[in-house]
Amino acid sequence: MTLDLSRRQFGQQTLGALLTYSLLQTLVARDAFGEEMKLLAAKWLKDLNDLSNDVKGKKVKQTDWQAKVDELLGKVDLADTLKFLDFDKLTADIQFKDQGELSLRAKLPQVEGLPTNLVFGHQVFALAKDRSVVPHGHNNMATAFLILGGTFQGRHYDRLEDVGEHFIIRPTIDRQFKTGEHSTVSDHNDNIHWFTATSERAFIFNIHVMNVDPDKQNAGRVYLDPNGEKLSDNRIKARRVSAGEVYKLYG
Repeated sequence: MTLDLSRRQFGQQTLGALLTYSLLQTLVARDAFGEEMKLLAAKWLKDLNDLSNDVKGKKVKQTDWQAKVDELLGKVDLADTLKFLDFDKLTADIQFKDQGELSLRAKLPQVEGLPTNLVFGHQVFALAKDRSVVPHGHNNMATAFLILGGTFQGRHYDRLEDVGEHFIIRPTIDRQFKTGEHSTVSDHNDNIHWFTATSERAFIFNIHVMNVDPDKQNAGRVYLDPNGEKLSDNRIKARRVSAGEVYKLYG
């Protein structure tokens, strides 16, 4: 097979005729597209890392971090990201949990320009249908979710006040999230979230920035039951619960 075509001949050929199945196989086997794909996918992770550095350094407000990360995630090429995470290999033959999410650690490839020590932690959550990333809030954390596959019913709440063993919360988001959609959390906006898989298999890429404010308490999750006492102004008095209880209720 020769590819020594004149410009006129080339112009007369379709891309489908030129790139035969066998040629594509050869290119893929040689990873001819791999490095470019890795660079494209790594760029948004580098941008995410830069933003996370800024929020930890108090160069940007947490709510501004959310807005910028939402904008960044909205531009992600999902197909490249799945390849970059080696998603098919990562999720092959997994055993879903009976309650809650299975956490998978994606090993990111070494790519020029991508820091080796990322400011944010990352993982992939895998869930079977009707299983949940249970209702929880955060202390001193900024978090983002990107739906890698499947669909979820996603709910967010503002954490308005902590009152003893209760949280006063207000619903802000309650809708279906499909593949490629995303959401963010900070101490100042949409602090509580809850995602339930509505497809047979569903996957989330989660990133989390810990100890956003070094002057505050250590970062971590707090669990609650959002189906609490209804108050005025669309508020809810939600009971603080243990991890064990919330997984029994909603996992």
